[in-house]
Amino acid sequence: MKGSNDVSWIKNIQKSITRFIHPNEHEDEDDNNSKGSRFIRSIWSQVQTKNKGKKWWLVTTTGIVITIGLVFAGNEYVNANKIAYYNVYVGDEVIGSIDNPNQIEQLYSRKRQEYQNKYPNVEMTLYTENITTEAEVAFKAEVNSEATLKRLDGMLSAEAEGVELKVDGKVIGIVKDQETVDDILEQLAQQYLPEGAKQQLQVKQMSSSVTASTVSTAQAPESSVKSVKIVEEVAVTPTTVDPEQVLSVEDVTALLSKSNEAPIVYTIKEGDTLGSIVQKYGITEKQVYLNNPDIKEKYLQIGDTLTLTVPKLPITVTTVEQVAEEIVTAPQIEIRKTEELEAGKSKVVRPGQEGLKVMEYIVTKENGQVIDEQWLGQEVIKESVTEVVLQGTKIAGQGSGQFAWPVSGATISSTYGSRWGRSHKGIDIVSGNRTIMASDEGVVTFTGNISGYGKAVVIDHSNGYTTLYGHLSSISVNQGQTIEKGSSIGVMGNTGRSTGTHLHFEIKKNDVAQNPMKYLN
Repeated sequence: MKGSNDVSWIKNIQKSITRFIHPNEHEDEDDNNSKGSRFIRSIWSQVQTKNKGKKWWLVTTTGIVITIGLVFAGNEYVNANKIAYYNVYVGDEVIGSIDNPNQIEQLYSRKRQEYQNKYPNVEMTLYTENITTEAEVAFKAEVNSEATLKRLDGMLSAEAEGVELKVDGKVIGIVKDQETVDDILEQLAQQYLPEGAKQQLQVKQMSSSVTASTVSTAQAPESSVKSVKIVEEVAVTPTTVDPEQVLSVEDVTALLSKSNEAPIVYTIKEGDTLGSIVQKYGITEKQVYLNNPDIKEKYLQIGDTLTLTVPKLPITVTTVEQVAEEIVTAPQIEIRKTEELEAGKSKVVRPGQEGLKVMEYIVTKENGQVIDEQWLGQEVIKESVTEVVLQGTKIAGQGSGQFAWPVSGATISSTYGSRWGRSHKGIDIVSGNRTIMASDEGVVTFTGNISGYGKAVVIDHSNGYTTLYGHLSSISVNQGQTIEKGSSIGVMGNTGRSTGTHLHFEIKKNDVAQNPMKYLN
């Protein structure tokens, strides 16, 4: 019976040891440790009670208790010296460990600020996509956060955010952002605004062009910009690059302001001459002849094409301006002929007074060069006062000084003077009625061909004024002939440097070219 009791007692001790080594899952570590202490005390109490007077049992069980105690103590020591930390990975490689992930975030923040300070004019992005951390717990783990962060610092890199600027598909460069592109286009457009225009362009990106809103002017209606448009397709694409590759506004503006020679095909239009074409594009007649060996100027016709090699900018800014030009008008002259005065003598009986009118044009330019000009009409601001002159009639052929339009139903195709990059000593006139008439009474002093003017007639009005009529197809007067005002002198044509049927008309006073619009009303 006693042997059975000993076996039962030993089984109870085994159960206690098993519960200690394999505690319930819901019991935490502190509970296990405390329970372990109670367990050892319980076993020792059972040994002492059960084995009173049995020394061999006491020795054996004491050894068991001591062994269990050592196991328990070792377990407590390991648990007390476990350290939580984080391994740092760059890709699949562990480069070290740190105490807290916040240390990496602090490194990122400092590094971003360093790059932003170094490149203040661009937006920098720190490259951290391949950096990760993983939590770990180990016995007496050695964690060197400082060394790990230092190594990671040397591996970090950053790129600049920007946009790639393209013009007609050609890459010009990389700039900071869309706003920078807008500033560049605005600066380019501002170069071609008339003086006095307010600098208030609002450039907008379009699918195939860049346009600007209407620009008001401080001195309207003398000059106002109706529209500003960039002809080429301007596109931007977001990108990331080395910050040294990001260009400034000044750098890109300089690139877009640099011209390169490029071939173009030019179509002849009404009013064009070889001289006007070379002047418009800043080239020489020799260059035109080299590119077009079959050209014969006298046969240039509207619709013909010329191959020209001209300087061309990467960006073409087209502006449409409405221009109002004030012109002082000469007074009308009323001639009262009298036989009391010798021919060539006159007497002013009422002085005239000048008037004022405003002529309006729509002028289209490409990069500041006029490509089209339309006369809208004129408005009389102040009427001139007619001058009354008595003129002797003893000798015929002296003009009145009052000029009439040399054709009826006239329309101006090209105006007088050095404006918008052109120099013109007269006006070009087109009309459905091709008959040319003497603008005032006078004596025909020349009929024939003049270089550039083709067939021409010159009339001396014997009062300091002369008139010239160019590009005639035929002449109906002779040199030395006295001609009355309004008499036919020829037919409008296309001779000389002319690309369409029209009349070139000049008025000179004492051999100095005058603006015919000052005298024609």
